[in-house]
Amino acid sequence: MAWHNENKDDILKKLGTDPSQGLSQQRAAQLLAEHGENRLKGKAKKTNLQRFAEQFKDFMVIILIIAAIVSFVVALNGHDKTEFLEPIIILGIVILNAVIGVVQESKAEKALEALQNMSAPTAKAYRAGKIQVIPATELVSGDVIILEAGDFVPADARLLESASLRCEESALTGESVPTEKDANARVEENAPLGDRVNMVYSGTSVVYGRAKAVITSTGMGTEMGVIAKLLDNEEDEQTPLQHKLSKLGKVLGLVALGVCAVIFVIGIFSGMPLMEIFMTSVSLAVAAIPEGLPAIVAIVLAMGVQRMVKKNAIIRRLPAVETLGSASVICSDKTGTLTQNRMTLVKAWAGESVEDITGSESERIKSLLMLGTLCCDASIENDGGKETYIGDPTEVAIVAAALKNGIDKARINADCPRVAELPFDSDRKLMTTVNMINGKPVAIVKGAFDVLSKRLIDFDETEALAINAKMGEDALRVLAVAVKPLDDVPQKPTSEELEQGLTFSGLLGMIDPPREEAKEAVATCIKAGIRPIMITGDHVVTASAIARQLGILTEGTEAISGTELSAMNEQELGINIRKYSVYARVSPEDKIRIVKAWQNTGAVVSMTGDGVNDAPALKAADIGCAMGITGTEVAKGASDMILTDDNFATIVSAVKEGRGIYDNIKKAVQFLLGSNIGELFAVFFAMIFWQKSPLLAIQLLWINLVTDGLPALALGMEPVESDVMLRRPKPKNESIFAQGLGVRVVLQGLMFAALTLTGFYIGFQAGGTVQAAQTMAFLVLAVSQLFHAFNVRSTHSLFVVGLGSNPYMLGAFAVSLLLIALITFIPPVAMVFGLVVLTKQLYLTALGLAFVPVVIIEIEKLGKFVLRKMRDK
Repeated sequence: MAWHNENKDDILKKLGTDPSQGLSQQRAAQLLAEHGENRLKGKAKKTNLQRFAEQFKDFMVIILIIAAIVSFVVALNGHDKTEFLEPIIILGIVILNAVIGVVQESKAEKALEALQNMSAPTAKAYRAGKIQVIPATELVSGDVIILEAGDFVPADARLLESASLRCEESALTGESVPTEKDANARVEENAPLGDRVNMVYSGTSVVYGRAKAVITSTGMGTEMGVIAKLLDNEEDEQTPLQHKLSKLGKVLGLVALGVCAVIFVIGIFSGMPLMEIFMTSVSLAVAAIPEGLPAIVAIVLAMGVQRMVKKNAIIRRLPAVETLGSASVICSDKTGTLTQNRMTLVKAWAGESVEDITGSESERIKSLLMLGTLCCDASIENDGGKETYIGDPTEVAIVAAALKNGIDKARINADCPRVAELPFDSDRKLMTTVNMINGKPVAIVKGAFDVLSKRLIDFDETEALAINAKMGEDALRVLAVAVKPLDDVPQKPTSEELEQGLTFSGLLGMIDPPREEAKEAVATCIKAGIRPIMITGDHVVTASAIARQLGILTEGTEAISGTELSAMNEQELGINIRKYSVYARVSPEDKIRIVKAWQNTGAVVSMTGDGVNDAPALKAADIGCAMGITGTEVAKGASDMILTDDNFATIVSAVKEGRGIYDNIKKAVQFLLGSNIGELFAVFFAMIFWQKSPLLAIQLLWINLVTDGLPALALGMEPVESDVMLRRPKPKNESIFAQGLGVRVVLQGLMFAALTLTGFYIGFQAGGTVQAAQTMAFLVLAVSQLFHAFNVRSTHSLFVVGLGSNPYMLGAFAVSLLLIALITFIPPVAMVFGLVVLTKQLYLTALGLAFVPVVIIEIEKLGKFVLRKMRDK
């Protein structure tokens, strides 16, 4: 119901309440029983057991579990107890991955819990004609409440009476300046939330004045409750990397099943024992699936997270690092994100030229600032070098500008004491103080120029109007100051006596200014192919001015208001989404529409913000970035990343780090999948030609998890390339195998298979046993992959990159080689892995075959280098 558009008497009648009596205790109890407590509700939490069970829905995991079961059945029918190692190791890997997944799930619950914690604990309400302090959770629709400065608003309410009421609503509407409220204001039915000045809303606070109001909505029926529902209904979307790895797992699983079926048929027709066919099938399943890939990716992301913490960005979900790196649109809240969330006086005019406030103003401007400061209740306290701002932000801006010019409020208050005043109210829209200046009483009046100008005498109205209009065009909030010398201090000051026949002193223009580093950050984003979008609850003129200063609103792009946006359907918004760079006076639902409209174009959308009103869009976006200092707990709970310094520029370094991490993950994927494809081809072709598997399942597991694991991690530590922020973002649907990676993986897999089968053949011919052949194949495959890790580090030659540029790779190579040596040359361990002793000549042959990938890939890189040089000429 549009309570803001209803007559007060009609509202009281509909709610069955009295403005001076409130509800009876019986009626309040009845309504509480019917509608429930005034609190926000969320979905029931999943138990850890439920979360754990959900981890086993992945297709790749199911294949591994089937392989473990088959391996266990084969072990039960065998006589060698070491055969039980295979199913135990496979199941161990599956369980470890499931535990990692459970630990990371908490985003939606934290967002809702933070919303619940923002509710006011108590409230002053009329019950049976008496004002009582009652728990806010017991308030019901129809309760008449009293609000004073400093109170948290406990529920949505329609104002019945108000006196100079101003509410801090930035967390809900995005407005940086407290909203003036008026119980008697007439508000249009379709007015945006920020313009409903005859209403107060749950979760906001009173900064000035007092009011009486009747509660219209409680709990989930409040505007805060609407946001809670949006959070509750908004499903978490998988990041691009999760999508790609999920698809990859399904493809590899299907390939493994298909190859197993072919091998099974071949084995049956060749007369192979059934248990041997089953064991070969297990080997194929293990060979096809990169068991270590999920863990490797998670660890590489975690290492990236540690680096980002040092750059003031806290990642709350590991995959969000990669998502931020591929972001193509950043939807940013204005207040507190792109701006300082602090009103600042930037221009002043005292009858001559307009001056910028720098701290060295003319005497006329200093006099104007002194008068303005005397007519302010705000103050600035200095505690050990740290400034604390107390009072209305607009007044704080005036006091701060005066202080910058050496005018201390406490000192001038002592020199020019206040002896009378007329407080600001929404009817007059003026504030007046009477101060003793040079021993004589002087009335100082400040307020909006259009109100004050009607009370002035003897001033250049044309010039003043022009200056006021110019400041307004620059999105400045303008206050006029005027004075009136008095004969005596008024005993009962009135507006007629003090606020008529005024002498004009000048104009003060202030704004919530852009962060100094935000403009550079926006420019860097544009160079990186990222579209910055401003979304705010502020007015179009103000938002547009800030956006132009920052370089967000450029030629060919437009600003649009929430009212205009609401008039568009989803199709119209989708068609026009690219031409809008600024969205003003928008609601939480609008923010989600904007985010989803961009997502429908294929963009990877990042949303930054700090208020309650940002939380649903933060959660709906591919990655949500909350402010750590000014950000509400709601925004932080709904986000994927928190900027601890509230600095938009931090996003730039986070994007750079994210892109670098994604590059490194692709290198790890190339390395691991090239190895897996090689293993798959080797087992498949060996079965075709010799009806024997060149590698046991336990040997393949060792290579996949131990031998390949450390080099893959070292690839994740490669330094970020210098030109990474000059590339355009990846399309959301771009395959992880794009730009030739898939072809390289297959070709490298064929290379590994050829080398492994060559080693198997030489080992069988020289050693005379299948075990000797398998030992030779194992050594060739394992060591060749270690050498190949150096190839994958860069598209440039190893001689250009240098061996020492990534010391982690040297360490990984040495440790992995040592582990291979341990299981090869320690007899009890070698026996478990099915390895036997070979001749010195065979060991040297295996080493020579293992080095072949370095030679082949270096020749390929040299050929590409020569071709590039020829094209450049």
